[in-house]
Formats: sequence, structure tokens, C-alpha cells
Amino acid sequence: MSRIAIAGCGDLGCRLAALLHQAGDEVFGLRRRPDALPDFVHGVAIDLAAAEVATSALPADIEYAYFILSPDKHSEMAYYRAYISAQRHFLQMLEHQPIKRYFFISSTSVFGQSDGEWVDESSPVEARNFAARVLIEAEALAWQSGLPATVVRFGGIYGPGRTHLIDMVLSGKAHCMEDVYSNRIHVVDAARMLAHLRNLDAPDALYVGVDDAPAPLCEVYEWLAEQLSVPLAIDHREPTEKVRQMRANKRIRNARIRATGFEFRYPTYREGYGELVTRLLEQGQIS
Repeated sequence: MSRIAIAGCGDLGCRLAALLHQAGDEVFGLRRRPDALPDFVHGVAIDLAAAEVATSALPADIEYAYFILSPDKHSEMAYYRAYISAQRHFLQMLEHQPIKRYFFISSTSVFGQSDGEWVDESSPVEARNFAARVLIEAEALAWQSGLPATVVRFGGIYGPGRTHLIDMVLSGKAHCMEDVYSNRIHVVDAARMLAHLRNLDAPDALYVGVDDAPAPLCEVYEWLAEQLSVPLAIDHREPTEKVRQMRANKRIRNARIRATGFEFRYPTYREGYGELVTRLLEQGQIS
């Protein structure tokens, strides 16, 4: 049994906490309002982005730590507070802990490739906007912390409560650009991947978290429309050269996490969204 701290214990963090608890670990969840945490998580009430934090808020003997905070709005200041200020405070809290592995959760948005090329952990990143720039700085902060650190760059996370694409199709507002790829991972697999990495003896410093099948967004929308039995009203847009240069477009290869023995429960969007649509229909949330 190990003691594990999860900073930013929201939906993904709680799913991870459940898996760790089931494996016999003791989990401490850091968030501003810990009253919403499940009973098996020890809540730690703290605003990590605040100017002053209680660095003694954690108990002793924390061996693993996850940083899964997200900004509360899409602005450079919010990103800096969430990923830089909050992470610095969390690292300060871990300074005298016997940390075996520190995990920082990032995003595949740091990849700037725009021609549909294949991308993996060895591919260069590009600070093409403030979000990518802050995330790249935050990743460096994790690696330079002095802790044994692993960064996980997740693609688009979907699943229960994360139904944006389904909502767009149902509302008739779905639009996509031809030949532009999307990369995603089901939230269940995202949590399973993080729990899997905790159990590796010597995980690498970087992993991408995406399923087996990068797919053109137009294809995903069309498939969803068929599953939902709604008119195919997808707005296909031909991207201009300027748009192509500004928008990331890549196919992400997940061979590194696969090589560790990790198996996806939802290897493509069809399994994940298929189950999600079926569940929403059975619950009467869509008709």
C-alpha cells in the first residue's frame, strides 16, 4: 500500500483515485471544495493557485503524486495560475516527501504539426498559442523539479459527462474541416493509463495518451449521426491555407504506452462512443 496525492481531484482524478483505492492505496485529494469527493478519498481543502498555501497540508510518506489541475477559463492568466503557480506550490508541498514518481498531466495540444503527419513522444512541440506555451513551460517545471517525473499528454478526453461531439451532432451545429485528424481517449482509459503507469518500475519521462485510431473529425461526426439516427447535417468546410497553418492536424501514435503492456478498453471512438450513445438512449437523455 502506498500513500498517493492527487492535485485537482475532479472527474478524471476521482476515477483514478477509485482504481488506486481498489488496489489498496491510500489516496489524498487536493481541491478547493473537497466535500464532493467520494468517501474513500481523504479530502485536502486547498487552493493551490493562491499566493500562500499550507505546504504542511499533506501527511507524511506520500510516495506518488499526480497533478491534474485544469484552468477555470480559457485565458493566459488562468492557464498560468493552474499549471505554473499551482504546480509550484504543489511541488513545494512534496519537497520532503519520499516521492517515487511524480505525474504531470498535459495535453497533446503542445504538438503543432498541421499536415496530418504521424506524431509520437519524440516529435517536437511548438508554442503556437498561449495555451501550448504555458503547458510546455509547465512540463519543463515538472521535469526540472528534482523529482522522478513523468509527463502524460492526453488527447481529447470523452466519456460520460463529456459529450460535446454528440451534442453538436444533435443540435445540427456540427462542422468540420476535410482531412483534419482528431485524437482522443475515453476517460475510463485515461484513468486506467495513469493507474497503470504508477505500477511500472521505471516509467519513461513522457507518454502520449490517445487510443489506437486517429480519425478525421468529419468521419467521427458522420458515424455519430448514423448511430443517433439523425439527419446527416454535417457542415463540411474546406480549410484555407491560413487555417491549416493555424490549426493543429496530426495523427498521434500510442506505441510507447502500448509497449508497457497497457490495453485499451475503448481502442477506437466506435467502442467508446457506441457505448456512450447506447447508455444515453437507455437513460432517456437523448431520443
